[in-house]
Amino acid sequence: MKKIYSILSISALILAGASCVPLDTAPYDRESDITFWETDPDAALSALNTCYVSLTDMYGLVYSDGMTDNAYVKGGQTKAIGNGTYGTSEGYIYSFWGGHYSGIRDCNELLTNIDRVPELSDELKARYIAEARTLRAWHYYDLYTRFGDVPYVTTLISIAESRSLERTPRAAVVANVIDELNAVIDSKALPSSYSGNDRGRVTQWAAMAILAKVYLFEGDYENVAKVTDRIMNQSGISLFSSYSGLFEIGNEYCPEIMLSAQYTPVLREHNIMYNLIPPSMGGYSNIAPLKSLVDSYIMLNGLAITDSASNYDESNPWNNRDPRLAATIMYPGNSYTLANGSSQEPLWDGKDKYNTTSDVTPTGYYVRKWWDNTYRLTLQSGLNPIIIRYAEVLLMNAEAHVELGTMTADVWNATIKPIRKRAGFTLSSALDFPTSGDIREIVRNERRVELAFEGARRNDIIRWRIAEDVLNGWCHGIYTGETLGTDGGYVRIELRQFDASRHYLWPIPQKERDLNGNLTQNPNW
Repeated sequence: MKKIYSILSISALILAGASCVPLDTAPYDRESDITFWETDPDAALSALNTCYVSLTDMYGLVYSDGMTDNAYVKGGQTKAIGNGTYGTSEGYIYSFWGGHYSGIRDCNELLTNIDRVPELSDELKARYIAEARTLRAWHYYDLYTRFGDVPYVTTLISIAESRSLERTPRAAVVANVIDELNAVIDSKALPSSYSGNDRGRVTQWAAMAILAKVYLFEGDYENVAKVTDRIMNQSGISLFSSYSGLFEIGNEYCPEIMLSAQYTPVLREHNIMYNLIPPSMGGYSNIAPLKSLVDSYIMLNGLAITDSASNYDESNPWNNRDPRLAATIMYPGNSYTLANGSSQEPLWDGKDKYNTTSDVTPTGYYVRKWWDNTYRLTLQSGLNPIIIRYAEVLLMNAEAHVELGTMTADVWNATIKPIRKRAGFTLSSALDFPTSGDIREIVRNERRVELAFEGARRNDIIRWRIAEDVLNGWCHGIYTGETLGTDGGYVRIELRQFDASRHYLWPIPQKERDLNGNLTQNPNW
């Protein structure tokens, strides 16, 4: 929905003037709160579009993997969070907090004033309210999964009031978010789909998928199964035919994509590719895949590369691997597709070679996902970052059944099998329900490779409580065969630490606590 990119600016009221002029008189030289809401029929839509702007951005989505065992960040953004050296003044955490509360205020602004908008039909009013409540619920989901207890506000408050708020207990925030989403879904105010300029808005299925993600983070697998079953059985949504095609600008409104942030060339763009691609193509690879992620892609026969029966050949590591590896990660023999249909491979023995300059990949691999060959000068792209897609609904359903002890061949065939089939697997050993191995780890790994660099891994390692296992010790990059600075010939990238006594929650930003003494701090910060 390309109109979402426009950002609304509402002028403050001017309370000065002659004593004979009432204080609620609108200013003569600018649009005021009075004239905006009460005289502009498009006020509600403009305000609602503002609510979408802070939903997420491509940088936050991709760099989220830099906090995990999927990727390494050379500098800035999430580097300190990934290696465990961050503190209460970390800039990224401060901006994350502020960005989400700005979005919450935008939603509260609309919900508080929508009754004042003239000529707004009951149907549109109900839909706008449902959209804003869903977006607000998403903001609180993002906040509590990072910080635990957070202030929960659903009305407009003054600056003075914001500096006296206390943190709402996490359980209450979760309950409120669930109630909010259920109320929206039950209201049936959101349509099943949109067309034209409305594409990209929250649908009833997107609201359900967000609710499922909340239940998933809470470990409420019965409700995860219930909500995802409903989407699978009633929505009519299906997987897109091509995995790599999901991340091309020509397919950004395919049915599988249930919610995405709205970008458009020229008017609202990002240049995330500069942070991903090799210098020979104009990039500076600031974030790059780690060996741990590369190794998680299974063989075409369905076996992990660590399985002695997998036929994995370390000297030919890219042969017979999960096709999603080539769609996600750039390695020798893989290439980017250019706008004219030709291919371009990094200069592995030249300008793009590992450890040659500060511009090259820090791990020996580049990111291929989110490559947009329609980019403008300076790698500007209008490609939409995907927030939720149907494959994740299937993965949530599969995980719920695993945890409930109800995973069967029928469930597998409705969830994991179509995902793998779409990815390009053909052998029955990879497509059929596994009769051996740890089904929990199989499903979890499927989620990891399917959703790599889509912002899912951070919450997964937190809710599975495995962060201290995967974020402690050396992380590794490519195989060099050398003995110095490597483990088994794989280059050491960074020594990481994850303190389970405090790192499962981010610290409340010190700047916020300086402004508001009522904000308590998380344990051991």
